[in-house]
Amino acid sequence: MPGMPTDGGGSIVPFRGEPGQGAPSPPPVRPIRHGVAPPIFRVYVSWSSGNLLQVACLRPPNLVGCGGAEEVAGSVVEVNLGCGGSGGADVEEEIDEAEMRRIEYGSVPAFALLQSRKNALTDAAAMSHMSSVPDYAEWSQYVFEYSKTIGNLLGNPDSPSAFMIEDPKTILKVKEKPTSLRAAWELLEIFYVDKQLQSWLPERLVDWLADFDSLLSATESTVHSKLSSFQKKLINLQIIEDDPDYWNGLSAALSVGWLDIVVNMLRFHGSYQLDQMDNRETENGLVEAVAVLVSTMPRLRPNLPSGKLGQCCKTRPDFVKAWEKWRGQVTKLECSAFWIQCGHQKTRDGLKNLLHIMMGNMKELTASTSHWLELFASHFLYIKPFTVGFEGMHQLAQKCIQLKPSSGSNGLTGLIIGVLSENPEVVLAECTKNFGPWLVTHAMELLTADNDYADTMLHEERPNLGGISIEELHRLVYAQVLCSHSLTWQIAPTYLSSCLNQGLGLLEILLLKQPIQDNRLVLKTLEICRLYELDSVSTSIMKIAGNYHWKHGRKGAGVYWFQQAHDKARLDRIAQQLFERIGKSVTDDSFKQWEGLLELLGPDIGSAGGLEFLHRYRDFKRSLQQALDRRSGEAARQTVDFLIQLMRNPSTPQRFWLPLLHDSVELLNCKSSPLMNVAETTLLLNKLQELSLAKLRPDFSNNHLPNHALNSVRLALASNLAHAIIEDP
Repeated sequence: MPGMPTDGGGSIVPFRGEPGQGAPSPPPVRPIRHGVAPPIFRVYVSWSSGNLLQVACLRPPNLVGCGGAEEVAGSVVEVNLGCGGSGGADVEEEIDEAEMRRIEYGSVPAFALLQSRKNALTDAAAMSHMSSVPDYAEWSQYVFEYSKTIGNLLGNPDSPSAFMIEDPKTILKVKEKPTSLRAAWELLEIFYVDKQLQSWLPERLVDWLADFDSLLSATESTVHSKLSSFQKKLINLQIIEDDPDYWNGLSAALSVGWLDIVVNMLRFHGSYQLDQMDNRETENGLVEAVAVLVSTMPRLRPNLPSGKLGQCCKTRPDFVKAWEKWRGQVTKLECSAFWIQCGHQKTRDGLKNLLHIMMGNMKELTASTSHWLELFASHFLYIKPFTVGFEGMHQLAQKCIQLKPSSGSNGLTGLIIGVLSENPEVVLAECTKNFGPWLVTHAMELLTADNDYADTMLHEERPNLGGISIEELHRLVYAQVLCSHSLTWQIAPTYLSSCLNQGLGLLEILLLKQPIQDNRLVLKTLEICRLYELDSVSTSIMKIAGNYHWKHGRKGAGVYWFQQAHDKARLDRIAQQLFERIGKSVTDDSFKQWEGLLELLGPDIGSAGGLEFLHRYRDFKRSLQQALDRRSGEAARQTVDFLIQLMRNPSTPQRFWLPLLHDSVELLNCKSSPLMNVAETTLLLNKLQELSLAKLRPDFSNNHLPNHALNSVRLALASNLAHAIIEDP
């Protein structure tokens, strides 16, 4: 839709909002780097695949070529619309197109396997008259394996990005870049699938935050951003403990339970250096004491990952005992008299602040954290380690949001609130809005794994959706996204086939709309038809391919596809055309032109449209040529036998009689002895007489033979008859 640029505050098209709606909210802005020098004369906008727009910017025609060779006359760029916020667009920016295709292809086997297992369990339940999923434990294990497979496909945040030698003063280890897609999937797995985490769910959330804290906000400060900023200035610091950011980073890391980072940063303290001018043994002892307390903090969890610090407690009684002992040690150190002997004010204040955090001081925890999710995690670590149940966690989350309000919404935070509020509709809406159709399609199996309400909501057929369920709707949407790209349409049938109401119909439409110019693509489409037992669609595709090749002059390819489709009607029509074309001019050149097609059609009347005569005619021509070349009696007699069979056969058209007899004149004249007996010669003379009478009809075709052809044939037959009568005993 072309348009002229207008004056709308610097925008191509001004946005005025709806009348009567007051001041409109600012629309989302997508920068376009087109590289076209101003002025821009015309702009074209058109839809591309998926949610991409193609924008073409053109300069005025009279200015083209006037600004030098380097200036371009126009440019076409693609604009990714996303969803206008920080959700879906961010996911697409984090993961490039090739990586997303790898995820899409890699998730197909896991999805297909889970659907196959579900169908097997459903069939077994139907046979035993039980519920839809008879063995809940078995199904939960299947979903758990499926979730782990998809999670591994999305990446491992703990794996290093490359082999490298670590700097001893590295605070944040170099890992694989986290993505919102991976973070959202792990959240759903934690709350809906992994039942082994129920007893230590708070600790699992702390681990999740350690992996994905950097994704919480792109504009506001987080613990990860604080440590990253301090890491950049660390190399230029002479006295680390004098920098306020050092102690702020320590407090922030301790508040969210990053104990290994806290201990590592404490060892950066200047009191550990050997070349000290002052006596700092007391100061160093206090720093080391705090580091020991941090490294021995009790954690209510079955195990700790490699490299993580803390005292692991598998049962609640063991944790309570260790917690009381540890808190007593923290309190004892906080009341110690050694603080008076510590001469460094910032060290004393910073270490005491760390002790207050470990003692669960709400004021210090609130000041140390930046995001409400970080404050949420700190409550689990230092204030309410026994928090269980969605209701209690949701109330705590609301309290943290009030204390640490966020200026902008984030897909992950909205997803967590939806999960904690036990509202599958909100969870589904957040996934749809912020993470795209891939996550929605594959995550619905997680939502329904242990939630009867979500299962009913997603599988209930709704009249307002055309009689399909929400689950089927989202699968169809995802399949449509796959179909919009030439590199991913092949995996769309896996999802369409799982939609029982409308999926197979749309699958048939998809397959029928595939291009048929490339035979490899046609074969791939036919293979998909075979896998899903779509015989009628396969036949239609072969007929379409046959028509295409026939119309574009590739007669052999067209006949091949018609034969594969068993299209007798079209083959009969082709055979009739072949009769008409050869019959108009029965010459050697004309016959050779169509001999290849005749060979391809085959002699079978049922499948080749009644071409038995043309195949016998071809055999006659070959035998005649051999007889003339060899001049042998045996070859000549075989040719005469072919001739007699053709003339006796009622399927031989009358217009071929004279060409057949005329082709045989040379053979009949070159032999001194007769090649045919009296009966055979009489048969041919009778045929010749019928042909003479037929010449009187207006629709008679002379087959472009010479005018003396009839007389030549009559003379040759009369001579052969005379010899036959003489030699006949």
